Amino acid sequence: MSQRLIFVDAAAAADALTFAGRARTVGDGAVRLRAEHGTLAMTAAPLAPRGLFDSTPTVLALRAVHVDPELVCDLVVDASALAPADDDAAALVLPETAQSPAWAGVSPPRGGWAQGAALPASLLAARAQFGIAMVAEAMPADPGEDVVRVIRADVWGAVDEQLHGLPLGAAFAAFTMGFIAGEEDARVLTSGAWTRLTLARGHVLVRGPQRVGLTAVRATGASG
Repeated sequence: MSQRLIFVDAAAAADALTFAGRARTVGDGAVRLRAEHGTLAMTAAPLAPRGLFDSTPTVLALRAVHVDPELVCDLVVDASALAPADDDAAALVLPETAQSPAWAGVSPPRGGWAQGAALPASLLAARAQFGIAMVAEAMPADPGEDVVRVIRADVWGAVDEQLHGLPLGAAFAAFTMGFIAGEEDARVLTSGAWTRLTLARGHVLVRGPQRVGLTAVRATGASG
């Protein structure tokens, strides 16, 4: 029998499947599943760099769902391969194979978060829609994959002053993953190189700023 994720009820299983469905259409379509103490943390990467010179920011989306307290796991799967169990509405069937995207090896800190100034959810939605329009306008006819990635990196990696210096991709992740609904303020917290936006429906985690290219050459030895 295939391995399963056992949730506390059918609603929690449906919630997890909705998150996976959104992850299929954004980013690389992979989902990290980490379960312990009755909570399943589902993480996807709406934006992540591919290669040394890719300036796309690392922007993760996270949603926590209640699961069987005995379930313990940490794996990355293809979101499209998660499926409802035929005989149990509170279970999802896992695919036979796991994945190993580079972003899954980078874990945000679990503690040490400092509170920052909040951001209205309506502002996040507006900035996301602004960025989507910018990407569409910049895209040439019949672009290749490399061109698409450069345009997306330029738009979503741009520092946005309205978002307190976060990349525009933070708003993109919150909007496309369905975390924005109704009037609320997103809590903004920082820990080291990470910033977290916390909304009622989920979290967006941004690692940055993204460093591109080579560092400056440092002089050594005695000065003349």
